[in-house]
Amino acid sequence: MDRTPEPEGAGPQQRPFDVSNRLVLSIAVPMTLAYLTTPLLGLVDTAVVGRLGDPALLGGLAVGAVIFDLVFTTFNFLRASTTGLVAQAFGRNDPGEEQAVFWRSLMIGLASGAALLLISPLIVWIGVRAMAPGEAVRQATETYITIRMVSAPASLANYAILGYVLGRGEAIAGLLLQTLINGINIILSIWLGLGLGWGIEGVAWATVTGEAVGALAGFAFVYARFDRTARPTWQRVLDRAAITRLMSLNRDIMIRSFALLAAFALFVRQGAQFGPVTLAANAVLMNFFMVAGYYLDGFATAAEQLAGRAVGANYRPAFDRSVRLTLVWGFCLAAATTLFFLVFGAAVIDFLTTSEEVRGQARQFLHWAALTALVGVLAFEMDGVFIGATWSADMRNMMLVSLALFVVLTWVLVPVIGNHGLWLALLAFLGTRGVTLYAMLGTRANAVFGRGSGRARW
Repeated sequence: MDRTPEPEGAGPQQRPFDVSNRLVLSIAVPMTLAYLTTPLLGLVDTAVVGRLGDPALLGGLAVGAVIFDLVFTTFNFLRASTTGLVAQAFGRNDPGEEQAVFWRSLMIGLASGAALLLISPLIVWIGVRAMAPGEAVRQATETYITIRMVSAPASLANYAILGYVLGRGEAIAGLLLQTLINGINIILSIWLGLGLGWGIEGVAWATVTGEAVGALAGFAFVYARFDRTARPTWQRVLDRAAITRLMSLNRDIMIRSFALLAAFALFVRQGAQFGPVTLAANAVLMNFFMVAGYYLDGFATAAEQLAGRAVGANYRPAFDRSVRLTLVWGFCLAAATTLFFLVFGAAVIDFLTTSEEVRGQARQFLHWAALTALVGVLAFEMDGVFIGATWSADMRNMMLVSLALFVVLTWVLVPVIGNHGLWLALLAFLGTRGVTLYAMLGTRANAVFGRGSGRARW
């Protein structure tokens, strides 16, 4: 395949390519399997801590995971922006820029991770007080976060590595990387947490080990596969205009990610006000949402790579077909996921915790958790399209609108119908994100490809 970049100063050229179900599935299926290892890890961690029989420890794990995610997943912009920019460079046949994007993102990831590690005591202090859990939950939370923060540099480096391989559509490599990280994590969580009796400390150290091994192996894999004939100079890597664009994307996606996690943090904090049993029940049910989210993210990832590649190739038919096929597959899988949890959710709850109180509470709200897949699928797919096309400002703005609605509905519904209102507000938050982005899609595509490029077919 010709990998010669466009000549300097040349206008955009069309580089047609076909988007088929087979191409979509070749990206989505491996990444669905890869992403499923993350909620599987969450299920294992919950099961390990849940079998200790102490709701406070389970609550501590839930609160700690949210605080950790508020910090680390906020930096998901590294993965998202890297995927979008690499996919567009791939569509232009510019391997030198693909590598340059990777080096920029990796440097940002390592520097940010080192900074987070240095200020980790402050993060623990602020996070625990912001979430305001009970004393027993607080102690478990502090232990968990303090250990997990050791993985900061490796975790953020893995974002850059994964973003690069996904931007090139190398889903098998992404699957192997995620399987390695989370596989080590799962095995060590069981061994350290239950086998050696380390409890929540063992779960945290398992995560640190998995991230470190994954970062080393992932970097070695990516570097070995670089096209040496297209190796960029450091002058190109440090190009001011390119870094400015990357930082602009990073800023918007960071705000978007922070708003997303702020909604989840508010969800957990509100649940904590109902007591440790309801908090633990919501933590169990949120694993259902995480399973659905990561399960559906495989097709969102396909949308990222194919939409970005289509923008880079300046080829509207591929863009439109990418949107349509990923939406069809996404909605089919979301419906199947919701049905599965409605039918088998009670059995999953029983597996995740031995506490009869928590089991009873979780069953009361099971139907809401099951609906998160179907209600949230449009948001997942639109996120993929907008990340690939690097329309980051729109993602940021619509996320803020959805967060505002979530806050208002929480304030209105929770005092009236309690935890049911909290779950309803979450569903409204997910649905609003998807609908608002979908409404903007045609206008944004026309602006990029031109109104004469073809009629939207999604």
